Amino acid sequence: MARKASSGGVNKSAEIRKLYEANPNMKVKEVIATLGERGITVGANLVYLVKGKAKGEKTRRRRVNQNAVKVASATGSSDAVKTIVKVKSLAAEVGGLKALKALVEALSE
Repeated sequence: MARKASSGGVNKSAEIRKLYEANPNMKVKEVIATLGERGITVGANLVYLVKGKAKGEKTRRRRVNQNAVKVASATGSSDAVKTIVKVKSLAAEVGGLKALKALVEALSE
């Protein structure tokens, strides 16, 4: 959840996200102008940062899902969710995902 601005004002990043949810194809200058009409001053750098983070989240999520499907199909399981749950439970048993990754890397050498 977004934090409120320290001066009691609006959260600029949240306002930028709202604008991009309403119209994802807005240009940066349009976003700055629209927020300026509302009395919110934002810089282009902040708009690019918020826009880039949103795009990065989508890309990471898509990449994780594709990798999960690849792993599931390689193991012969048709249900990717079951495979992910099994891997998570195994990771919990060995002490977390980092520990599981370290074990896999040690075994692959």
